[in-house]
Amino acid sequence: MAQYILGIDIGTTSVKAILLSSEGKIVDEATREHDLLSLHANWAEEDANTWWQNTLFAVSDLTARNKDKLADLKAIGCSGMVPAIVFLDENDAPLRNTIQQNDARAIDQIEKITKALDQETLFARTGGYTNQQHILPRILWVKENEPDVFEKTKTVMGSYDYIAFKLTGVKQLEMNWAVESGSFDVHTRKWIGEYLSAFGIDPAILPPVSPSMQVIGKTLPGIAGLPAGIPVISGSADHVASTLAAGIIDPGDLLIKFGGAGDILYCTDTVTPHPLLFFDYHIVPGRYLLNGCMASSGSLVKWYTRDILGLNDKDTFRKLDEEAERVPPASDGLFVLPYFIGEKTPLFDPTARGVFVGLTLAHKRGAIFRAILESVIYGFRHHVDVLKDAGYAIRRVYATNGGAKSRFWCQIAADVLGCEIVSFPAHPGSALGVAFLAGMAAGVFQSWEDIHTCLTERRIFRPIAENKKIYDRAYPIFRSLYTALTPSFAAINKLYEE
Repeated sequence: MAQYILGIDIGTTSVKAILLSSEGKIVDEATREHDLLSLHANWAEEDANTWWQNTLFAVSDLTARNKDKLADLKAIGCSGMVPAIVFLDENDAPLRNTIQQNDARAIDQIEKITKALDQETLFARTGGYTNQQHILPRILWVKENEPDVFEKTKTVMGSYDYIAFKLTGVKQLEMNWAVESGSFDVHTRKWIGEYLSAFGIDPAILPPVSPSMQVIGKTLPGIAGLPAGIPVISGSADHVASTLAAGIIDPGDLLIKFGGAGDILYCTDTVTPHPLLFFDYHIVPGRYLLNGCMASSGSLVKWYTRDILGLNDKDTFRKLDEEAERVPPASDGLFVLPYFIGEKTPLFDPTARGVFVGLTLAHKRGAIFRAILESVIYGFRHHVDVLKDAGYAIRRVYATNGGAKSRFWCQIAADVLGCEIVSFPAHPGSALGVAFLAGMAAGVFQSWEDIHTCLTERRIFRPIAENKKIYDRAYPIFRSLYTALTPSFAAINKLYEE
């Protein structure tokens, strides 16, 4: 008899829930969209209450359509963005919008912390230097700019940790949220309380840390048609779950993830942090991930199509792909710097801005759309350069998430990166990965290799030689633009200072 697992992913642009069978088949899925909120330059926020409501809607859709399977539901796993920050009061209610992992507002706080903490010691203990990804600068920003919120904050949680808490009533933080926080010792696996205390932040606001597969609690009664008492695991960072969902379990495998943000994940079997990348534990024991993250990817595409062009119908991306395909590679000399909310790896520059360079009156919306798509892949190539320069060999490259549905965008990736790309356009990325993880925890699956039974539809893209030649000439131009404009970015961010 088949058994079932529920996977829930809190993404940048939607909540997705899937029902996975013990045969590795996605039985059903449901999605509810939400918006990334950018109220000021470099801000990235979302509403945790909306996450929970969308979770209830998506899960209710699944339970209503699959009542006959609920008796055989064995486990639930949640994934989401890291390290997004949810601020909860003494009654466990959100105090403000969440501050997202790609938020770049804490420029002054990053500078202050960088000067106060020995950065080499920080890197040795946490695997990274102070940057906009870390929780400490962003919590310090709230302390200094929203003191009423800070004083009322009793708990800080992540996106999927919050949903797991709402399902079970148990407060905890999953391991990779902690790893990417910049305040967690990756060797001892303990919080570095003195880093928080040094800036007047009580370490007690951070719940205990749990390994990804650990069962933290069971579902409470009356939630979206779910039976009470279903085991819920700690969960997974979305990019790590996506890595598993793409079948990346061997050293040398690389994933490019076309999500709201752009993730680049390289699988290794050694604990060797890189100063220009993030470091994560893989879900698979004995494996680790070097992780690059571009602040804007799919969110930039959504901004252009919906907010600028005002297009939001189901054929929008197909039509724009067709228009963009009629434009030559490198978009007739049009370049985009995709740093619309600053940039994380490998630049670590929260002051960076989005830029269009080379615009002419001859450029139409298809060319602009193509240039945006190319900019994301140029960013991926920058990360590949960092890996290769560090001596890491890349065996295979996989592509997942929303952008992987676009044959056109995947072909651009093959041409710019100059290698074969295997994409999985149909599977739901992180939700699949965390569902499989929950299935492993529940004993529904017996081996990590079983993930390959879940991977059915795939597409293979190989570089087109003529396109590759053009991109090889264009890519250095892309890289040079950031260097040339860096002083201007800093000046723009100080424009309104007294």
